[in-house]
Amino acid sequence: MAKNVEDLFDEVPGDIPEEEIENATSVTKCPACGANMIFDSEKGKLYCEHCGTSKDIVSKSSEELDFERLLSEDNAWGAETHVFRCENCGAREVLDKREIAKTCPFCGTTNIVETDELPGIRPNAVVPFHIGKDAAAADVKQWARRRRLAPRKFRKSAKPDALKGVYMPSFSFDTSTESDYRAVLGKYYYRTKRVNGRVVHERYVRYFTVSGHYSMAFDDILVQAGGTIDQKSLNKLQPFDTNSSKEYTPEYLSGYTATQSVKNGLQCWEEAKDVVRSRLKAAILSGYSYDVVSSFDISTQCNNITYKYILLPVYVGHCNWRTKLYNFFVNGLNGKVTGKAPVSPLKVGGLVVLGIAVIVGLYFLFRAMNG
Repeated sequence: MAKNVEDLFDEVPGDIPEEEIENATSVTKCPACGANMIFDSEKGKLYCEHCGTSKDIVSKSSEELDFERLLSEDNAWGAETHVFRCENCGAREVLDKREIAKTCPFCGTTNIVETDELPGIRPNAVVPFHIGKDAAAADVKQWARRRRLAPRKFRKSAKPDALKGVYMPSFSFDTSTESDYRAVLGKYYYRTKRVNGRVVHERYVRYFTVSGHYSMAFDDILVQAGGTIDQKSLNKLQPFDTNSSKEYTPEYLSGYTATQSVKNGLQCWEEAKDVVRSRLKAAILSGYSYDVVSSFDISTQCNNITYKYILLPVYVGHCNWRTKLYNFFVNGLNGKVTGKAPVSPLKVGGLVVLGIAVIVGLYFLFRAMNG
Protein backbone atom coordinates (compact mmCIF):
# COMPACT_ATOMS: atom_id res chain seq x y z
CA MET A 1 0.00 0.00 0.00
CA ALA A 2 1.27 3.46 -0.86
CA LYS A 3 2.25 5.63 2.09
CA ASN A 4 1.44 9.25 2.74
CA VAL A 5 4.41 11.42 1.61
CA GLU A 6 4.61 13.30 4.92
CA ASP A 7 4.70 10.02 6.85
CA LEU A 8 7.61 8.77 4.79
CA PHE A 9 9.99 11.37 6.23
CA ASP A 10 8.64 11.68 9.77
CA GLU A 11 7.93 8.11 10.80
CA VAL A 12 9.72 6.61 13.76
CA PRO A 13 11.92 3.64 12.76
CA GLY A 14 10.55 0.24 13.64
CA ASP A 15 12.10 -2.19 16.03
CA ILE A 16 15.79 -2.62 15.33
CA PRO A 17 17.54 -5.78 16.51
CA GLU A 18 19.61 -5.17 19.61
CA GLU A 19 22.81 -6.40 17.99
CA GLU A 20 22.36 -3.88 15.10
CA ILE A 21 21.99 -0.99 17.55
CA GLU A 22 25.12 -2.18 19.32
CA ASN A 23 27.09 -2.22 16.09
CA ALA A 24 25.72 1.15 14.94
CA THR A 25 26.61 2.93 18.16
CA SER A 26 29.87 1.19 18.97
CA VAL A 27 33.07 3.21 19.16
CA THR A 28 35.93 2.42 16.81
CA LYS A 29 38.74 1.49 19.15
CA CYS A 30 42.41 1.86 18.35
CA PRO A 31 43.88 -1.61 17.74
CA ALA A 32 47.14 -0.53 19.41
CA CYS A 33 46.07 1.28 22.62
CA GLY A 34 42.29 0.92 22.82
CA ALA A 35 41.49 4.66 22.70
CA ASN A 36 38.68 6.10 20.57
CA MET A 37 39.66 6.90 16.99
CA ILE A 38 38.56 9.92 14.91
CA PHE A 39 38.50 10.56 11.17
CA ASP A 40 41.65 12.32 9.98
CA SER A 41 40.67 14.49 7.00
CA GLU A 42 44.20 14.89 5.63
CA LYS A 43 45.03 11.18 5.80
CA GLY A 44 41.54 10.02 4.85
CA LYS A 45 41.72 7.41 7.61
CA LEU A 46 40.67 6.82 11.19
CA TYR A 47 43.38 8.14 13.51
CA CYS A 48 44.25 7.66 17.15
CA GLU A 49 45.30 10.92 18.79
CA HIS A 50 46.90 9.04 21.68
CA CYS A 51 49.37 6.77 19.90
CA GLY A 52 49.22 7.89 16.26
CA THR A 53 47.86 4.64 14.84
CA SER A 54 45.92 4.91 11.56
CA LYS A 55 43.22 2.61 10.21
CA ASP A 56 41.60 2.51 6.78
CA ILE A 57 37.84 3.01 6.40
CA VAL A 58 36.27 0.27 4.34
CA SER A 59 33.90 2.18 2.07
CA LYS A 60 33.17 1.83 -1.63
CA SER A 61 32.03 4.53 -4.04
CA SER A 62 28.45 5.70 -3.49
CA GLU A 63 25.69 4.74 -5.88
CA GLU A 64 22.90 6.72 -7.48
CA LEU A 65 19.48 5.65 -6.18
CA ASP A 66 16.34 5.41 -8.27
CA PHE A 67 13.92 8.28 -7.65
CA GLU A 68 11.18 5.85 -6.60
CA ARG A 69 13.12 5.14 -3.41
CA LEU A 70 12.22 8.61 -2.18
CA LEU A 71 8.72 7.22 -1.80
CA SER A 72 9.84 4.30 0.34
CA GLU A 73 12.76 5.56 2.45
CA ASP A 74 12.37 4.93 6.18
CA ASN A 75 14.13 6.65 9.02
CA ALA A 76 17.02 4.48 10.16
CA TRP A 77 19.61 7.10 11.17
CA GLY A 78 18.31 7.49 14.72
CA ALA A 79 19.88 4.19 15.76
CA GLU A 80 23.41 5.57 15.45
CA THR A 81 22.99 9.34 15.97
CA HIS A 82 21.23 11.87 18.18
CA VAL A 83 20.26 15.54 17.81
CA PHE A 84 21.45 18.55 19.82
CA ARG A 85 19.88 22.01 19.60
CA CYS A 86 21.53 25.37 20.29
CA GLU A 87 19.24 27.38 22.54
CA ASN A 88 20.87 30.62 21.36
CA CYS A 89 20.64 30.46 17.54
CA GLY A 90 18.47 27.38 17.04
CA ALA A 91 21.00 25.36 15.00
CA ARG A 92 20.49 21.59 15.19
CA GLU A 93 23.40 19.19 14.99
CA VAL A 94 23.44 15.45 14.39
CA LEU A 95 26.21 13.64 16.29
CA ASP A 96 27.37 10.10 16.67
CA LYS A 97 25.64 8.43 19.66
CA ARG A 98 28.88 8.39 21.64
CA GLU A 99 29.52 12.15 21.27
CA ILE A 100 28.07 15.19 23.05
CA ALA A 101 27.79 18.70 21.63
CA LYS A 102 29.70 21.19 23.80
CA THR A 103 29.58 24.39 21.76
CA CYS A 104 27.59 25.57 18.76
CA PRO A 105 29.78 25.97 15.65
CA PHE A 106 27.48 28.68 14.31
CA CYS A 107 27.44 31.09 17.26
CA GLY A 108 29.92 29.69 19.79
CA THR A 109 27.50 29.43 22.71
CA THR A 110 27.66 26.53 25.18
CA ASN A 111 23.90 26.52 25.71
CA ILE A 112 23.42 23.18 23.91
CA VAL A 113 20.74 20.63 24.83
CA GLU A 114 19.96 17.15 23.57
CA THR A 115 16.52 16.75 22.00
CA ASP A 116 14.28 13.81 21.23
CA GLU A 117 13.98 14.87 17.57
CA LEU A 118 14.72 12.37 14.83
CA PRO A 119 17.84 13.18 12.77
CA GLY A 120 16.14 12.45 9.43
CA ILE A 121 16.74 9.71 6.88
CA ARG A 122 20.11 8.01 6.83
CA PRO A 123 22.51 9.38 4.16
CA ASN A 124 23.66 6.98 1.48
CA ALA A 125 26.70 9.05 0.41
CA VAL A 126 29.36 11.32 1.89
CA VAL A 127 32.10 13.56 0.55
CA PRO A 128 34.76 13.16 3.28
CA PHE A 129 36.72 16.11 4.63
CA HIS A 130 40.03 16.44 2.84
CA ILE A 131 41.73 19.48 4.40
CA GLY A 132 42.42 20.02 8.09
CA LYS A 133 41.28 22.81 10.41
CA ASP A 134 44.59 24.69 10.24
CA ALA A 135 44.45 24.84 6.44
CA ALA A 136 40.80 25.93 6.56
CA ALA A 137 41.63 28.70 9.06
CA ALA A 138 44.43 29.93 6.79
CA ASP A 139 41.98 30.06 3.87
CA VAL A 140 39.59 32.18 5.97
CA LYS A 141 42.38 34.64 6.80
CA GLN A 142 43.23 35.03 3.12
CA TRP A 143 39.56 35.49 2.30
CA ALA A 144 39.24 38.23 4.97
CA ARG A 145 42.24 40.11 3.57
CA ARG A 146 40.48 40.33 0.20
CA ARG A 147 37.37 42.03 1.67
CA ARG A 148 38.22 45.51 0.36
CA LEU A 149 35.25 47.20 2.03
CA ALA A 150 35.98 45.67 5.45
CA PRO A 151 37.75 47.72 8.15
CA ARG A 152 41.54 47.50 7.87
CA LYS A 153 41.95 46.03 11.36
CA PHE A 154 39.45 43.29 10.53
CA ARG A 155 41.25 42.35 7.33
CA LYS A 156 44.56 42.06 9.17
CA SER A 157 43.42 40.31 12.34
CA ALA A 158 40.30 38.34 11.41
CA LYS A 159 40.42 34.67 12.31
CA PRO A 160 37.60 32.17 12.83
CA ASP A 161 36.88 31.18 16.41
CA ALA A 162 36.46 27.47 17.19
CA LEU A 163 36.42 26.29 13.58
CA LYS A 164 34.46 23.06 13.41
CA GLY A 165 33.85 20.44 10.75
CA VAL A 166 30.15 20.04 10.00
CA TYR A 167 28.59 17.84 7.31
CA MET A 168 25.77 19.59 5.44
CA PRO A 169 22.91 17.32 4.28
CA SER A 170 22.03 17.76 0.61
CA PHE A 171 20.29 15.96 -2.20
CA SER A 172 22.06 15.46 -5.50
CA PHE A 173 19.90 14.75 -8.56
CA ASP A 174 20.66 13.42 -12.05
CA THR A 175 18.14 13.45 -14.88
CA SER A 176 17.84 13.56 -18.66
CA THR A 177 15.27 15.95 -20.14
CA GLU A 178 13.25 16.36 -23.32
CA SER A 179 11.74 19.82 -23.84
CA ASP A 180 9.49 21.60 -26.32
CA TYR A 181 9.74 25.38 -26.28
CA ARG A 182 8.36 28.53 -27.89
CA ALA A 183 9.70 32.04 -27.33
CA VAL A 184 9.16 35.56 -28.63
CA LEU A 185 12.50 37.38 -28.85
CA GLY A 186 13.42 40.89 -29.87
CA LYS A 187 16.40 42.46 -31.61
CA TYR A 188 17.25 46.17 -31.34
CA TYR A 189 17.56 48.37 -34.41
CA TYR A 190 18.04 52.13 -34.65
CA ARG A 191 16.83 55.04 -36.74
CA THR A 192 18.66 58.32 -37.01
CA LYS A 193 16.88 61.63 -37.42
CA ARG A 194 17.53 65.30 -36.78
CA VAL A 195 15.60 67.07 -34.01
CA ASN A 196 16.09 70.84 -33.46
CA GLY A 197 19.33 70.69 -35.39
CA ARG A 198 20.71 67.76 -33.39
CA VAL A 199 21.21 64.16 -34.54
CA VAL A 200 19.11 61.75 -32.47
CA HIS A 201 19.29 57.93 -32.50
CA GLU A 202 15.96 56.25 -31.71
CA ARG A 203 15.89 52.62 -30.65
CA TYR A 204 13.22 50.15 -31.76
CA VAL A 205 12.64 46.42 -31.26
CA ARG A 206 11.96 43.94 -34.04
CA TYR A 207 10.28 40.82 -32.61
CA PHE A 208 10.47 37.27 -33.96
CA THR A 209 9.23 33.85 -32.80
CA VAL A 210 11.37 30.74 -32.26
CA SER A 211 10.37 27.20 -31.27
CA GLY A 212 11.81 23.71 -31.21
CA HIS A 213 12.77 20.59 -29.27
CA TYR A 214 15.75 20.44 -26.92
CA SER A 215 17.44 17.50 -25.14
CA MET A 216 19.73 18.02 -22.17
CA ALA A 217 21.24 15.88 -19.40
CA PHE A 218 21.88 17.10 -15.84
CA ASP A 219 24.47 15.68 -13.47
CA ASP A 220 24.56 16.24 -9.71
CA ILE A 221 22.21 19.17 -9.16
CA LEU A 222 22.90 19.99 -5.50
CA VAL A 223 20.08 21.17 -3.26
CA GLN A 224 20.78 21.75 0.43
CA ALA A 225 18.39 20.00 2.82
CA GLY A 226 19.52 21.69 6.05
CA GLY A 227 18.49 25.00 7.55
CA THR A 228 21.79 26.41 8.81
CA ILE A 229 23.32 27.35 5.45
CA ASP A 230 21.31 28.76 2.55
CA GLN A 231 21.41 27.57 -1.05
CA LYS A 232 23.22 30.71 -2.19
CA SER A 233 26.10 30.08 0.22
CA LEU A 234 26.25 26.41 -0.75
CA ASN A 235 26.48 27.39 -4.43
CA LYS A 236 29.39 29.71 -3.65
CA LEU A 237 31.26 26.83 -2.00
CA GLN A 238 30.95 24.48 -4.96
CA PRO A 239 32.35 22.29 -6.43
CA PHE A 240 32.26 19.34 -4.00
CA ASP A 241 33.18 16.56 -6.48
CA THR A 242 30.08 14.55 -5.60
CA ASN A 243 30.84 12.10 -8.40
CA SER A 244 33.71 10.82 -6.24
CA SER A 245 31.61 10.55 -3.07
CA LYS A 246 31.86 7.50 -0.83
CA GLU A 247 29.18 5.23 0.52
CA TYR A 248 28.18 6.61 3.93
CA THR A 249 29.53 4.84 6.99
CA PRO A 250 29.43 6.18 10.59
CA GLU A 251 33.25 6.30 10.78
CA TYR A 252 33.26 9.47 8.65
CA LEU A 253 31.26 11.22 11.40
CA SER A 254 33.90 10.44 14.05
CA GLY A 255 35.12 13.78 15.38
CA TYR A 256 32.63 15.72 13.22
CA THR A 257 28.94 16.59 13.29
CA ALA A 258 26.18 17.00 10.73
CA THR A 259 23.33 19.49 10.61
CA GLN A 260 19.80 18.21 10.78
CA SER A 261 17.78 18.16 7.57
CA VAL A 262 14.68 20.34 7.44
CA LYS A 263 13.55 19.43 3.90
CA ASN A 264 12.72 16.01 2.56
CA GLY A 265 13.76 14.62 -0.81
CA LEU A 266 10.56 15.55 -2.62
CA GLN A 267 10.83 19.18 -1.49
CA CYS A 268 14.44 19.28 -2.67
CA TRP A 269 13.44 17.77 -6.01
CA GLU A 270 10.98 20.64 -6.55
CA GLU A 271 13.87 23.07 -6.04
CA ALA A 272 16.05 21.01 -8.38
CA LYS A 273 13.38 21.30 -11.09
CA ASP A 274 13.61 25.09 -10.83
CA VAL A 275 17.35 24.76 -11.49
CA VAL A 276 16.61 22.50 -14.47
CA ARG A 277 14.18 25.03 -15.95
CA SER A 278 16.60 27.91 -15.45
CA ARG A 279 19.52 26.08 -17.08
CA LEU A 280 17.35 24.86 -19.95
CA LYS A 281 16.18 28.40 -20.67
CA ALA A 282 19.75 29.72 -20.66
CA ALA A 283 20.99 26.87 -22.88
CA ILE A 284 18.17 27.27 -25.41
CA LEU A 285 18.45 31.05 -25.63
CA SER A 286 22.21 30.84 -26.07
CA GLY A 287 21.53 29.46 -29.54
CA TYR A 288 19.84 32.67 -30.70
CA SER A 289 20.93 36.26 -31.23
CA TYR A 290 18.55 38.58 -29.37
CA ASP A 291 18.37 41.59 -27.08
CA VAL A 292 14.93 41.16 -25.48
CA VAL A 293 12.94 38.14 -24.27
CA SER A 294 9.26 39.00 -24.58
CA SER A 295 7.99 35.53 -23.60
CA PHE A 296 9.36 32.05 -23.07
CA ASP A 297 7.25 28.91 -22.68
CA ILE A 298 8.71 25.45 -22.15
CA SER A 299 7.31 21.99 -21.46
CA THR A 300 9.84 19.54 -20.02
CA GLN A 301 9.78 15.81 -19.36
CA CYS A 302 12.35 14.54 -16.81
CA ASN A 303 13.49 10.95 -17.35
CA ASN A 304 15.85 8.52 -15.60
CA ILE A 305 15.82 10.50 -12.34
CA THR A 306 18.32 9.32 -9.73
CA TYR A 307 19.55 10.85 -6.49
CA LYS A 308 21.97 10.68 -3.62
CA TYR A 309 21.25 11.87 -0.09
CA ILE A 310 24.72 13.14 0.58
CA LEU A 311 26.73 14.77 3.37
CA LEU A 312 28.97 17.63 2.20
CA PRO A 313 32.07 18.69 4.20
CA VAL A 314 31.98 22.29 5.45
CA TYR A 315 34.07 23.96 8.13
CA VAL A 316 31.97 26.44 10.11
CA GLY A 317 33.48 29.30 12.07
CA HIS A 318 32.56 32.70 13.39
CA CYS A 319 34.32 35.92 14.21
CA ASN A 320 33.15 38.54 16.69
CA TRP A 321 33.72 42.10 15.52
CA ARG A 322 32.49 44.94 17.70
CA THR A 323 29.86 42.75 19.41
CA LYS A 324 28.50 41.43 16.11
CA LEU A 325 28.83 37.83 14.91
CA TYR A 326 30.03 36.98 11.39
CA ASN A 327 29.93 33.40 10.09
CA PHE A 328 32.44 31.81 7.72
CA PHE A 329 31.97 28.63 5.70
CA VAL A 330 34.88 26.70 4.17
CA ASN A 331 34.60 23.89 1.64
CA GLY A 332 36.25 20.99 3.49
CA LEU A 333 37.39 19.49 0.20
CA ASN A 334 39.20 22.38 -1.54
CA GLY A 335 39.29 25.31 0.93
CA LYS A 336 36.90 27.62 -0.94
CA VAL A 337 35.46 30.24 1.46
CA THR A 338 32.27 32.26 1.69
CA GLY A 339 30.72 34.29 4.48
CA LYS A 340 29.93 37.78 5.69
CA ALA A 341 32.37 40.48 6.75
CA PRO A 342 31.84 43.87 8.40
CA VAL A 343 31.74 46.91 6.12
CA SER A 344 33.61 50.13 6.84
CA PRO A 345 31.25 53.16 6.61
CA LEU A 346 34.20 55.37 5.66
CA LYS A 347 35.15 53.15 2.71
CA VAL A 348 31.55 52.95 1.51
CA GLY A 349 31.19 56.71 1.83
CA GLY A 350 34.38 57.22 -0.14
CA LEU A 351 33.10 54.99 -2.95
CA VAL A 352 29.80 56.89 -3.05
CA VAL A 353 31.61 60.22 -3.32
CA LEU A 354 33.89 58.83 -6.02
CA GLY A 355 30.89 57.48 -7.94
CA ILE A 356 29.12 60.83 -7.82
CA ALA A 357 32.27 62.60 -8.99
CA VAL A 358 32.59 60.22 -11.96
CA ILE A 359 28.93 60.74 -12.95
CA VAL A 360 29.25 64.53 -12.72
CA GLY A 361 32.47 64.42 -14.73
CA LEU A 362 30.85 62.30 -17.46
CA TYR A 363 27.87 64.67 -17.56
CA PHE A 364 30.02 67.75 -18.19
CA LEU A 365 32.16 65.81 -20.69
CA PHE A 366 29.01 64.81 -22.61
CA ARG A 367 27.78 68.42 -22.67
CA ALA A 368 31.15 69.66 -23.86
CA MET A 369 31.29 67.09 -26.68
CA ASN A 370 27.79 68.08 -27.85
CA GLY A 371 28.61 71.77 -27.98
